[in-house]
Formats: sequence, C-alpha cells, structure tokens
Amino acid sequence: MDRYLRREFLANVGRGMLVASVGSTIAQDLGLSTNALADGPESHLTFGAMEPLVRLMQETPADRLMPILIERLRSGTELRELVAAGALANARSFGGQDYDGYHALMALAPSYHMAQELPTVQRALPVLKVLHRNTRHMQASGGLAHETLHPVHVPPSPADLTRGDSLREAVRRQDMESAEVVFAGLTHSSLDEAYNDLLFVVQDNTNVHRVVLAWRAWALLDLTGKEHAHTMLRQSVRYCVNEEGGLSKNHSSDPLRALLPKLLDDYQLIGRPVGQKQPNDTWVADLAHIIYAMDRAKAADAVAAALADGIAPEVVGEAISLAANQLVLQDPGRTQADTVAKPKGSVHGASVGVHASDAANAWRNIARVSNPRNALASLIVGAYHTAGQSQTLNPKPYPLAEHLEGVRDVKPDDLLVETDAAIKSNDQSRACALIHRYGELDKPARPVFDLMLQHAISEDGALHAEKYYRTTSEEFATTRSAFRWRQLAALARVTASEYGHAAPGVAEAKRLLGA
Repeated sequence: MDRYLRREFLANVGRGMLVASVGSTIAQDLGLSTNALADGPESHLTFGAMEPLVRLMQETPADRLMPILIERLRSGTELRELVAAGALANARSFGGQDYDGYHALMALAPSYHMAQELPTVQRALPVLKVLHRNTRHMQASGGLAHETLHPVHVPPSPADLTRGDSLREAVRRQDMESAEVVFAGLTHSSLDEAYNDLLFVVQDNTNVHRVVLAWRAWALLDLTGKEHAHTMLRQSVRYCVNEEGGLSKNHSSDPLRALLPKLLDDYQLIGRPVGQKQPNDTWVADLAHIIYAMDRAKAADAVAAALADGIAPEVVGEAISLAANQLVLQDPGRTQADTVAKPKGSVHGASVGVHASDAANAWRNIARVSNPRNALASLIVGAYHTAGQSQTLNPKPYPLAEHLEGVRDVKPDDLLVETDAAIKSNDQSRACALIHRYGELDKPARPVFDLMLQHAISEDGALHAEKYYRTTSEEFATTRSAFRWRQLAALARVTASEYGHAAPGVAEAKRLLGA
C-alpha cells in the first residue's frame, strides 16, 4: 500500500473505529494505537514499556554495553527482559533483511536456554555475548537512526485474508507492501492461524535461514510476549520477499513448489489424522539413510509415504535429524579458508552439516506447533531440504575406526579432560572419538554438555555456536538411545573446529560478573 493510499485510508477511517476493528493489543503492535496515529502514518514502531530498554540496545556503543546491562541485572531487570529488548531492537533495525542481523536474532532464544543450564554467577554470559554481537551489528548499520520496520496500516475489515496462499502469492510477486498488509490482516484473529498461514510461505523454498528464522522468531514469543507477535513474525515475510527477488533474478524457482502439493495430493495427506505408529530402530535408521543418500525428490516421497502409512511425525522428524547429523559427521571440511575464523578443514559456522542440522531442528519444532496439514508438509519439506547434499562428503562418518583405536586406552575418568585438550588443539577427529567412547560407556550426558557449553559461550562460532548447541541439546533429548550420542559426537567435532576465535565481549562480561 503506497503512501497516498495510506493517507487516504487514514483520512476516511476514524482513529477510534480503526483501533476498535483490530483490538487494542494488535493495534499497538501494528502501530495503530491512538498515540502512534497522533504522529501520522509515518510514525515510528514503538514497544510500550519495553521501549526504553529497546532504545538502549540500539543507541549504546557495543564497547560500553556490558557494564550497563550488568548493572541493569543487578538492579532487578530480568535476563528474559534483556533478551526480549534485544529481539525487538533487532527486528526494528533489520526486519529480517540483514545477514548478520538475523543471525544475531536467531541466537537470542538459544542463548537464553543456555543460560538456564549455568550456575547463577555465569548465567548471564551467553545472553550478554549475543546482545553484544546484536548491538555491534545495529551500531554498524546506524543504530537507532537505522530502522527497517515501521507501522503497518491495514483496512479494518480485510476481505481476502483468510488463506495462507494469498500471502504466498504476494510474496511470489515480490510485492513487499501487499505481503506486509496481508500478513498484518491475518494476525487480526488467531495467532496460531496466522503462523500456519505464514508456513505456506516458509515451505515454498528450501533455505536454512528461511526456516530457522521462522522458528526462532516464534520461539522468541515466549520472551517478548505474544503482544509483539506481529513484529517478530513479519520478519519472515520480509525475508521471503527478498529471497524471492533472488530466485527471480536467477530465473529459477525451487522444484519443491510443484512437488509438495503433488505429494500431499498423491498420498491423500490433507485432512488425514496424524499417525501414531512407533517403528523400531532399524526402520528409523533406514529412513535416515534414504534421506541422507537419496536425491531430494526421493527423500520427500519416502517421508510422505511414511506419514501416509501412519508413522508418528516425531519418528519421521527423528530420521530427518539423524540424516542431518550424518552430514556433520561425514563432512570433509572446507577445502579452503572462507575467512580467518573459518579456516581450511573446519566444519563450523555455515557448513553443510551445521546448516542442515539447524534446519532439521527448525522443521521438527514447526511441525510440533502447527496444524496437521503443516505438520506433515513441514516434515516433507524438511526431508527435501536435508537430502541431496551428501555427494561430496566422506564415505564414512567420524569417528573412523582409527580414531576410536587412538582413544581406546584413555581411562574413563580422563575422557572429558582429554576431550577438552583435543578441542583446544582443534583436533576434530579425536574430540569426536572421545565423546563417542564416553557414550559407549553409558556415562551421564550432562558433564559433556557442561564442557561444550563453556566453549559455545567463549568462542565466536561464526554466528552459529548458540543455535547449534541448542539444536544438539534438543535433538539429543528427543532421539532414541541407540542413536542419540551421535548428536554429542557431532557437537564435539564442531566445537573443536570453532575453537580459537574468542567472542567479543565475553571476557569483559566474565570480569564484571566475577565469573
């Protein structure tokens, strides 16, 4: 909707009528409250009681941020409030349209969950680390003066906003204004229904950031509050419109757009109850291998057939996760250095396995919170997304037989000490083998997570340390005992890969916290 139409609309619809039509909570989130309208249609997007803290995140130079935030914590501000303010500041600044920006946003909820696993004195460290990164990126882009998101003004009674396919068509046309207005209209009723409508767009293409942003934005609602749902979720709309422009420029579209509706139709999955069958370990391993080794269309077909046969979505999701995990364990490493922080041989950051694992985790989580149609569709897309990436990988997964032989004589009580030393030597194969051996001995997982957590906090991780740690911890918890230690072996490998590049802000935060 262009500026003229917005002015004409607002001139013809009284302020009270407009707010009444959408409700006060959504009106505030859309920038339609009486205060926002007082400044006209170009007013800033603001966040009520959260606004001072949001502005602090945007206005404060990163090198001054740590003492201010720590003092806030000591004065009674809760850690979740800092995360929420950081997320809202990021959304207003970048709107899902900046690479470094949306990576910082996607790390915020994982950092909060990491904090819950730490002793009290250390609890704030992962959050402070990500907030430092978040503010660095916002400051580099102009701070408070740089804002991407502005209020969205929509007609009081949208006539054609009842289906996700209307949003998808606006995105495919690369019509940012229309897509924003359509999605704003969809949020007027049920938030769950609006998210299910958004998934029509998310499922329209395979891109790791497309799906992980959609999931992490939803997960952040537990911290920001659902009154800010529109602000958080509209970032996915804007991301997808931008990505559509790239597809158009390259004269290509993902074959998934034709395949997904065909599979849903061929296997009569629309309207089908979600299955509850629980197959054995061999069945899960076989499906995981199909997804890992086959091309994308065959993997998607195999998952659609399994869902049509009544296999429980959790089991299908587990197979997808294991296939993605295999991409980590069979990754040969970078053939050349991408950056100093991602040297030759490394497997962390934006690597095939880490990306695939984060995407598979996001598809699984989306399937858990969406309606039956989207639960099934998301798993089909998740299989398609994971498959077709194994052609150039190692023929066998880490740890290889020789790696295991090299740690066979390590005493059980020394395994984690040796793992820490291997990580600090960037010895991926040894770290992986040691954790594999630790798991074989049926020792408790918590000490391993505690070790990996410390490194996930201290190291930069090329924007992925927090997300991948959270992915691994969630997948370990939901994977059957026969396979779950593969997740921690992969985490050990990635942790050894990323070690040696300290994250900015962490040392200062440790000093100030006395941690």
